Amino acid sequence: MTAASAMDHEYMARALALAARGLCSTDPNPRVGCVLVRDGLVVGEGFHAKAGSAHAEVQALLAAGEQARGATAYVTLEPCSHHGRTGPCADALIAAGIARVVYASLDPNPQVSGAGAARLQAAGIRVDSGVLAVACEALNVGFFARHRRGLPWVRIKLAASLDGRTALANGKSQWITSEAARTDVHAWRARSSAILTGAGTLKKDDPRLTVRDESLPLLGRKPLRVVLDRALLVSPSARLFAEPGPVLIITESQNTVAIEAIRARGAEVMVFAAGSGLREVLQELARRECNEVWVEAGAKLAGLFLQMGLADELMVYLAPHLLGQDAAPLAILPMLDDLQNRWRYRYQDVRAIGPDLRLTLAPVHSGEQ
Repeated sequence: MTAASAMDHEYMARALALAARGLCSTDPNPRVGCVLVRDGLVVGEGFHAKAGSAHAEVQALLAAGEQARGATAYVTLEPCSHHGRTGPCADALIAAGIARVVYASLDPNPQVSGAGAARLQAAGIRVDSGVLAVACEALNVGFFARHRRGLPWVRIKLAASLDGRTALANGKSQWITSEAARTDVHAWRARSSAILTGAGTLKKDDPRLTVRDESLPLLGRKPLRVVLDRALLVSPSARLFAEPGPVLIITESQNTVAIEAIRARGAEVMVFAAGSGLREVLQELARRECNEVWVEAGAKLAGLFLQMGLADELMVYLAPHLLGQDAAPLAILPMLDDLQNRWRYRYQDVRAIGPDLRLTLAPVHSGEQ
């Protein structure tokens, strides 16, 4: 590709802002925005709002009408070239007479990757790529993770005091953090494909695991609620079964009576082979097209994700309190006798959420500084 101009960056930044409007609703599809520019003027804009609805390019073309002919299309992801729930966007751009296409990142979906660009070039359209690619991938981090490695992007949510404690010794934990922090959690739940917890948290807190902020534009989509319950001890009267939306219970139990009791509440029960681990769980969620998984679990399950290197991000809500040494820890991890073996993280973002801090951390992998 040729070097991108400042104008290319400006229009692509606008396309990314449009794409972000679908943050909570496009799943399992990527968040995509499109801007059409002709003779220095924006003639059409669009973004993908929901799986099954028109893609960003088609929305922008409809807005532009005949003015699309000879225009440049700025798209945050390589235009698709296959028939899914909608037709190929590459064909729509060709039919509209687009002269140039600038896209941020190559689509990691093997059904598309490179084929969309090739189809446009074969039709005589100039194609440039790589403009704000990092930002595009950050917006669609789970979509890229699922297609590249066969696993969703996993965020571990933890709420802790200044001394790293998550509950009192008697188990009481509501509420360590503020209402502002809890509202923020709902925004992260809303953008996630699945919200995952363990049987211990379900028994102790009886959470609903729902998105209860009605201002968030889910457009009818409800994240999958996943409970890991090896022995299938979950009660059919648990609150999450009373809430609308899909529920998946993953167990190793062969207890048909317990399984049918849960299925009678409208939940799906999936029986894994004995000895299956978290990786197998995440592979199954990827097979179900889950892009981002939000984990709200106790210290034991959170610690297991960390030990196995399956946490892509930690989201720690830190309250300005102290709970004391007998309170529950942030995560249960094995004892270390050498600092070289410690689990290391880097700060990605630190910001105030009401009276609390939200720390976003990424693991430091072997060989990284």
